[in-house]
Parts: sequence; structure tokens; C-alpha cells
Amino acid sequence: MGISMAGMLYLCATPIGNLGDITLRVLDTLQSVDIIAAEDTRNSIKLLNHFQIKTPMTSYHEYNRVEKADYLISLMQEGKNVALITDAGTPAISDPGETLVALCHETGIRVTSLPGAAACITALTLSGLSTKRFCFEGFLPADKKEKKAVLEELAEESRTIIIYEAPHHLKNTLKDLRGALGDRKAAVCRELTKKFETIMSITLEEALKFYEENEPRGEYVLVIEGKSLKEKKQEAILEWKEISLKEHMHYYESQGMDKKEAMKQTAKDRGIGKRDVYRMLLEMED
Repeated sequence: MGISMAGMLYLCATPIGNLGDITLRVLDTLQSVDIIAAEDTRNSIKLLNHFQIKTPMTSYHEYNRVEKADYLISLMQEGKNVALITDAGTPAISDPGETLVALCHETGIRVTSLPGAAACITALTLSGLSTKRFCFEGFLPADKKEKKAVLEELAEESRTIIIYEAPHHLKNTLKDLRGALGDRKAAVCRELTKKFETIMSITLEEALKFYEENEPRGEYVLVIEGKSLKEKKQEAILEWKEISLKEHMHYYESQGMDKKEAMKQTAKDRGIGKRDVYRMLLEMED
């Protein structure tokens, strides 16, 4: 009795605009797998036809991701190899592919990723903002309460922020971001890798004014500077200064710190020297 070998899932990055950005490895894989799971088969057939790929396709999208994931897992358990592609970019990033990948890990199916285009990284590198530390938010939630909670978190985020947005929501999103984050530096990236690619280095306020006068067209990636660590430190100092020095000291001493350690931490919190804390406490006793 032979041993059955399970197939694999291949996450294949596809171009985000320029067809020349597809890799040779992705082309070879799309030719050789048993089936391609595509977010929109009507869109992906254009890509496959362009490269003369005849591999069968099946749809895999937000609305069938649970039941279709079970079907694709069963195929791989039978030894079939499956390639997953999205409409544009790398699968499983702001994409239902994450559900399939998680299920593969649960069922012991091997997964590999064939790297390529990703709109978030492309926009970040073009933004002119810090690339040292960044966070990817994808699309903001449609639900008002969820969106408010996310925006409150982003308002305190010190890393560079990356957000996706569709043209018909862009103005409202810029308004929400301006209200929650203040007038931060930003890059509005449009139609990446395509003929009419544009990168606007701008502030959120300027971007909002521009798109109130010019109708948004195409797909957008917003890259926004994070809150400066200096600003966050200043805000923390101001918060501590809302309580008295004695209350501040008591806060740490009540947690078990001796007076010397409490003075050191209090001085750090308030952005002053330990000697200043000591002097101010003495003056209070006089």
C-alpha cells in the first residue's frame, strides 16, 4: 500500500499594475500546479492569457473563503498542488488568503510564498518618510465604532503608517485621519507601477483640500508619518505634571519603591533632574 503525499499551497505574488513585475518563478509555478485559486477569475484570466497559462482556475474570495478553503485543503490532501493569487499583489495581505494559510497550518499542509509585488512596500519606499519602523493597517474598518478605536490607536502610533483606500472613500478617510492624527506629513500614492503613477508628498490637510477640488481616481495607498517620540515624551511629561510632586512620589512609594528610587523615577517622568525633585520637596517642607 503506497504512502499518499500531500500537495502544497503556493502563495504567488502577481503584478499590482505593470505586468513586467511578475517573476519567472511565479510563471513556472502557475504553469505547473494542478489548480489556481483566484480572487476574481474574470480578472485573473487576463493575466493567465497574457502569459499563455492554461492551468484550471477556481474562485476564492471573501464571500466563499471558508467553504472553498475546505475544498482546496481536500485537494491538497489528495496530493494536488494549489497556487493562490489575488487580484493584485501578494496573497494573504488584506486578503482572504490568510484564512486558507491558517487552515493549511492547522491541517499540516505545507505553504510557501513566492515573493513579488506588494503595494504597501512599494508605497513605503516611494513615500520619502521613515522606513525604519512602520505598521500596515490595510483598509480602515467600515464599522464606525471599530474605525474610531483604530484611529485612536493610530493617533499614538510612532511608526510610519500605511493604509489602503478606494477612490470613493478617500475623502472621508482623509477627513477622519486629519481629525484623529492632526496635520501629519503624508504621501498619497496612486496607481502604483502603472502609466499614471503619482506620488504626492503632502500633509493630510493639503491632501484633503486637494481631493475636495479634484475627484479621486484609481487605487490609493496612504503613507503617514508616525507621532514623534519627542512629542509623545512631552505629552507624558505634561500628564504627570497634572498631579503634585508629592502625589507623584507617593504613587511610586506606594508600589514599594524606596524614596531614592521614587525620586529617580519621578524626575524621569517629569523631565527634570533628581536634584530638582529633592530641592522642590525640601521647599515644600519649609
